[in-house]
Amino acid sequence: MIKPKRKPTVSEVASHYDELDRFYREIWGDHLHHGLWTTGRESQTQAVLQMTELVAREAEIKPGDAVCDIGCGYGATSRVLARSYGSKVTGLTVSKAQYDYAKQQCKNRRNPRFLLRDWLKNRLLKGSFDAALAIESSEHMPNQWTFFSEAHRVLRPGGRFVVCAWLSRDHPSESEERFLLEPICREGRLFAMGSETEYRRLLKAAGFESIRFADFSARVKKTWPTCIRKAAWHAVKDPEFRRFLWKKNSANKIFAKTLFRMWAAYEVGSLRYGVFTATKGGLGQARKPLKKAKAI
Repeated sequence: MIKPKRKPTVSEVASHYDELDRFYREIWGDHLHHGLWTTGRESQTQAVLQMTELVAREAEIKPGDAVCDIGCGYGATSRVLARSYGSKVTGLTVSKAQYDYAKQQCKNRRNPRFLLRDWLKNRLLKGSFDAALAIESSEHMPNQWTFFSEAHRVLRPGGRFVVCAWLSRDHPSESEERFLLEPICREGRLFAMGSETEYRRLLKAAGFESIRFADFSARVKKTWPTCIRKAAWHAVKDPEFRRFLWKKNSANKIFAKTLFRMWAAYEVGSLRYGVFTATKGGLGQARKPLKKAKAI
């Protein structure tokens, strides 16, 4: 595992997203995760929706399924799953700004249900979900073992688990770790960044079966030059954004540098984007493997 020189606290992770709330929504949008480009010509909006659709397919979400969205952000994925797939969704986030926004978007509706709660202390009932998903949230968990074991606990037998994660390559060089991977963890308030091998080991140790993996790095990396262009536009046109960048007492403005580190890390292969699918034993059946991702 790649770990930052100084581990953040859960409250610092929440503060990171709270302080950057407006800029995240304006640069990334409501979905707050990588886009998936299949042709390379999609808009960012189309690409992030395609990532959500990929996760829904891998989780085999059906009408009436109880779904847990771990680290739901602004609730955009939860809303799509509830509206377009007919599932009953519970989303969790530690960010008050994200929670408030998600609740506002679902005003007067009971589905999705959002909780301002730490996943590692989620207090959800054992065996209460048909599917669980974590789109780029596992990296923010202080204890990886508890993250995976809690997902296993809340799923019913045969329940499906999908994890989309930022991953390091196996055995990165010292320079890759020093100049790219460790700073990405530190600046992005990540507790750790694992490799494919490490995530497989954790999934197996937590009790998951039928573990599968696909690398979508080539299809998601366009996210970062797209976000850099948007950030540059805001730096020129938005006085509030410029004031934030010059703000002396902000611990989170350094994330602007992380945009460039992420882009570079994908380009040199230090950083990978992986999608894992796994099943809780009991009623699960073997499924066909994910199609190998092709470069565009």
